[in-house]
Amino acid sequence: MAKFAKKRFYKTPKGPKPLSKQKPKDASTLAPGLERLERAIAHMGLASRREAKALIASGQVKVNGKVVKETGFGINPEKDLVTVNNKSAENKEAILVYKPRGIETSKTSPENKDIHDRLPALSHLAPIGRLDKDSEGLIILSNDGSLARALTKENSTVEKEYTVFVREQVEPNALQKMENGIMLDKIKTKPTKTKRLSKNSFTIILTEGRKHQIRRMCDACHLTIESLIRIRIGSLKIGSMKPGFVKRISSKEIEVLKKS
Repeated sequence: MAKFAKKRFYKTPKGPKPLSKQKPKDASTLAPGLERLERAIAHMGLASRREAKALIASGQVKVNGKVVKETGFGINPEKDLVTVNNKSAENKEAILVYKPRGIETSKTSPENKDIHDRLPALSHLAPIGRLDKDSEGLIILSNDGSLARALTKENSTVEKEYTVFVREQVEPNALQKMENGIMLDKIKTKPTKTKRLSKNSFTIILTEGRKHQIRRMCDACHLTIESLIRIRIGSLKIGSMKPGFVKRISSKEIEVLKKS
């Protein structure tokens, strides 16, 4: 496998800009165009969100040359200059990974294993989105903040396709219910596309990524998931990849994802 670049840090273009005056605790109160500092650091591939909070609290993070110790601080990733220990990231990378079943996307506790434990050579890159421990398939690791925002923004139209194997028989009315949308936490899911593959399997295409969304949708349709595999992200397909395989994403493929 090709060698990967050493850990570097991120520098947004066109030099320092004035610090945002807005310092909200709740991400929902951030002004349009702003992002929580710890989230931006994670998108830049500098650290996990949990690690970023510790770096901020210890005074190791600067925004436009000034130390910021407040998590939840709002920045504009396209304008503000973020440095960790006076270094900034360069050389954007994006890697497609087949996450195996049984490991987390990002570690939730010290005893658990995640993608970086399985693939330490990619420890300088942050996962974009997530797959739960019992799911497998494609996920992107990158230090490209603009790519991360393109894939995770609320109005993203990038499709994620999954193959789902269930214990019960798949009935047309269950798939129709998923396509029309299902109420989760008092909010209806966006319309989906489904296709029955066999009496116990189907594919589903989403353009959103709510927590445990497919599992909860299946539960609402009285279907018990036995296997859940993400087989496509936009134009990136799983093909012949196996659990643990990685593949570098070309600059052309990255631009297509950003424009989706």
